[in-house]
Amino acid sequence: MISIIVPAHNESSVIARLLGQWVSNLASDQIGVVVVCNGCTDDTANVARRFGSTVQVVETDTARKTHALNIGDQVSGAFPRMYADADIVITLDAIQALARRLEKGDVLAVAPTADIDLTDCSRLVREYYGIRSRLPSSREGIGGSGVYFLSEAGRRRFGQFPDVIADDIYVRLQFKAEERETLSHVKSTVFPARTIPQLIAVRSRTYAGVLEITRRFPELSVNRSETNDRTLIRLFRELRLWPGLLIYCYVNILARLRAVIRSRVKAAVWQRDGTSRRTLSAGSHS
Repeated sequence: MISIIVPAHNESSVIARLLGQWVSNLASDQIGVVVVCNGCTDDTANVARRFGSTVQVVETDTARKTHALNIGDQVSGAFPRMYADADIVITLDAIQALARRLEKGDVLAVAPTADIDLTDCSRLVREYYGIRSRLPSSREGIGGSGVYFLSEAGRRRFGQFPDVIADDIYVRLQFKAEERETLSHVKSTVFPARTIPQLIAVRSRTYAGVLEITRRFPELSVNRSETNDRTLIRLFRELRLWPGLLIYCYVNILARLRAVIRSRVKAAVWQRDGTSRRTLSAGSHS
């Protein structure tokens, strides 16, 4: 059986969109889902419970994603094991394809490729993702798709999830390039920030996560992926791309500066993007 762990903090507007992809499928008996509601003050737990016995709901007062992941690991005993953000969408067919890839045994971690849904995004955000789609980082699933899948041997690579901002980056760096794989033909749908200010906030958190892991786990730096720098320089040779490139650079430079500043503040508060979690209509839950 495939084990799926979904940490969820106030995700009542989107959790049904994710779970509905799985439990309505005829093959849903092949999966076991643990939704860990951490520090929720909304109806996330009740929404998740409506999906029946396929979904086990666990609640904790501690609003921390890595704490929820550790609880999920304690509850789940099956492998392979998938960790999925509550605000993405991935089909059961895609999950099974990822599991089959792990079964071959030559890689320990797999992920889908992110399919960025730009519906209702501003023009500037679209320009940003137009550039991002040309960069090596867009082809990295562990840290971009909201999903990563580990074999039993892969999960043994580390102990409990440490209290870090970027659990996905921490997981990716546990593995050498040849030990992990992003499947280009398997997709998860990711809903990005709709506005540039929110996108900058999201990117700031990402950079803060990278800074934290670099500081706390310097030994993991040997497993870093290819950087975007060379590709960006090459893209600047095409004048037609300059508007998008300027937006891309503006967002990331400002986000990196904010991350550096906030990383020096002992009790920095990181807010997630709310524009990608708009309340769904009743028809969207079916």
